[in-house]
Amino acid sequence: MKLEVQKSKLEKSTEELRIDASTATAGVIYHDCTGGMACITLHGSSAMKHLTHNLTFSALRRLLLTLGFAVVTATVTAQTATVEGTVVLPKAKTAAPSGDRYGLKAGQIAPPPAPVAVVYLEGQFNSAKNAATTNRWQMPQQGFQFAQSVLPVQKGSYVEFPNMDVDYHNVFSYSKTKRFDLGRYRKDEKPAAVQFDTPGLVKLYCEIHEHMRANILVLDTPYFVTTTSEGTFKLENLPAGSYVLKAWVDDKDVRSLTVELKAGETLKVDFKGK
Repeated sequence: MKLEVQKSKLEKSTEELRIDASTATAGVIYHDCTGGMACITLHGSSAMKHLTHNLTFSALRRLLLTLGFAVVTATVTAQTATVEGTVVLPKAKTAAPSGDRYGLKAGQIAPPPAPVAVVYLEGQFNSAKNAATTNRWQMPQQGFQFAQSVLPVQKGSYVEFPNMDVDYHNVFSYSKTKRFDLGRYRKDEKPAAVQFDTPGLVKLYCEIHEHMRANILVLDTPYFVTTTSEGTFKLENLPAGSYVLKAWVDDKDVRSLTVELKAGETLKVDFKGK
């Protein structure tokens, strides 16, 4: 059975599909886009059951092949915009502090994580698109450092803090955005995930290892990305329109630009240093 698969008028993401596969007798397909999702109904053999999934296009292709469909072609008509560019970052600190004062059981203190920036879009978005695509994250502690200098999450997300070291850790914050204290816990223990439901900055510390520092940036937008350690970024699947693009470098350095995004186009933006 041959099947032509198309994906068009996607407003939120050219990589997300809602598949509605129900029982029928003929191999046909149609699409209707609502809420930024491509609603695709596949009519296959009577043995197929009703399915509803969000899949990447490659995953959809694998599913179709598994179900016995021959995928003839795939056409993508992007209705979203992209922003890419660079952010000038502060110099990285490569020296690791001495672990003598901690009496470590095993391992050494790693250098602090490389500085990165968070680039995000602010503005009025369709409420249907404003749901977090990922609402559970992790900020591990390994090498007696937090895994990254800043973790951006959308408002309402949960973050876990796994301990990857042999020694105890204790993660806490006294920030107004979110106050919490996980207490001391070992590698084989799993404290409860923390929900971050208020936008703002949360500064992280370890009560045992005072050199450990990190940040969680809670954002009221679904459109954000972390730069590489070289400062490059690519923010994709953005809605067309006028918005404010921001680059968070630290709590005293947040750069912003007004941007006009056009569907199907890529805007080049470079955030210079102070």
